[in-house]
Amino acid sequence: MLAADLPERVGAVVSRGGRPDLAAAALERVAAPVLLIVGGADDLVLRLNEDAREQMAQADVRLEVVPGATHLFPEPGALERVAELARDWFVRHLT
Repeated sequence: MLAADLPERVGAVVSRGGRPDLAAAALERVAAPVLLIVGGADDLVLRLNEDAREQMAQADVRLEVVPGATHLFPEPGALERVAELARDWFVRHLT
């Protein structure tokens, strides 16, 4: 995970429906602000991201749940909401 290996090069991270369990060993080394975006109907991935948030307690981590969205966010308006959240996060942390 680049954010853990090169912290001086990563100013902010956004993960949409990600599987943070696949990077579990690196999570505690992440220093950049992290936004985790998960669909509200994606129970497994929601639990995985809740666990990851705990593992990254050293970083500024926020978990946003898009109500009613499933894993790939195909529901009307879901991807638009993801884009808004990501834009706001990057503007906040990179400008």
